[in-house]
Amino acid sequence: MWKRLKRSITKIKQKSVQILELPNDVVLDLPRLTIVGFLQLYIENHRGVLLFNDEELRLLLKKGQLRIRGKNLVIRLILAEEMMVEGFITQIHYLDKE
Repeated sequence: MWKRLKRSITKIKQKSVQILELPNDVVLDLPRLTIVGFLQLYIENHRGVLLFNDEELRLLLKKGQLRIRGKNLVIRLILAEEMMVEGFITQIHYLDKE
């Protein structure tokens, strides 16, 4: 029953976004990624850092995880739901919750 209710609420939110022309990332709590070439990545709406080293960054999202791979990765800015990563970014991959 709760799963059905959650799905219904999500569908209502999605319809509201379309009708009111609201930004998806804000209403549906989706991550927003802004990448500058392959050297800089700005991430909004994450839930925290799960793993970080100079070759991989893994972030928790509301639904799933985000994996960033590269070389010489450095976190230049980190706030509650925003962060900026610099380095040679080679891969950005969404990992589903399943």
